[in-house]
Amino acid sequence: MNATGARALVACSLAACMMIALGPAGNGVRASASPLRDYTVPAGSHPHDVAPARDGTVWYTAQTAGELGRLDPATGKIQHLKLGDGSAPHGVIVGPDGAAWVTDGGLDAIVRVSADGAGVKRFPLPAGRTRTDLNTAAFDRHGTLWFTGQAGIYGRVTVGNGRVEVWDAPRGRGPYGIAGTPSGIYFASLAGSYVGHVDPETAKVAVLEPPTTRAGPRRIWPDSTGRLWITEWDGGNLARYEPATKTWKEYRLPGASPKPYAVYVDEHDAVWLSDWDANALVRFDPRKETFESFPLPSASGGVRQLNGRAGQVWGAESSVNKIVVWQAR
Repeated sequence: MNATGARALVACSLAACMMIALGPAGNGVRASASPLRDYTVPAGSHPHDVAPARDGTVWYTAQTAGELGRLDPATGKIQHLKLGDGSAPHGVIVGPDGAAWVTDGGLDAIVRVSADGAGVKRFPLPAGRTRTDLNTAAFDRHGTLWFTGQAGIYGRVTVGNGRVEVWDAPRGRGPYGIAGTPSGIYFASLAGSYVGHVDPETAKVAVLEPPTTRAGPRRIWPDSTGRLWITEWDGGNLARYEPATKTWKEYRLPGASPKPYAVYVDEHDAVWLSDWDANALVRFDPRKETFESFPLPSASGGVRQLNGRAGQVWGAESSVNKIVVWQAR
């Protein structure tokens, strides 16, 4: 990374692969050894979201440092890029252009960082839109970036001309995870306890009600067929919504008080979750409707977001300043 303001940090240590056996399984979960390994990032980073890049590296938001980090898993080397005074980046994704796109709640702006880290461009929110608590972003099939703000907004960036638009979300506070599908944009409202379907043409939102009252939908991810998988933080469920039939199905996670936070669907359409109560990554098989649990290497890891590429699932352990990966054998 050669951008002005970038600084190379000491190569981070790579923890040995943890093999932790669970006790007797119950409630539909199968205990497994945990083929996870983690990378320590600089103290005070509070890594929030991760995004595997095309060159094999992994971007992550260092939220409390106000920086965007980049991990090279092959060497353990980490670099940080400053995003600006007051920065507090939350989400990061890799766009169709290969760049990292960051939702920065401190700057009240969407920030684009070129694939090589050399170029940084800000897309500020419109005047009067401050303290929106920018959350996450997703591209639609036309290349438009859509984003959420937990303070009660959603918006879009028309990348070609740089135009940024913002709208008030139904029920105020809550918009959190967001996903692009062939049938439109969907976001999860944590405080509003609904899933919003955004019409890309009109930008209007249709409210979709989960079967569980006050479920607290948090993150959302589509599978290869366009079905949506949603974590219900307050309800303790993994939910599935099928746009074609407008039907829901919910699956209760194992354990007495599960707290599913992150969700990611891999290349095989397996659904991955982070369960804060179990301190584990959990894989759900939609065909068998079974859960499999992989304990995190560190106690109280606090994985807030998952992402991945073929054979790998990446997560940010925000509470312990680590990046964790599950690697297929």
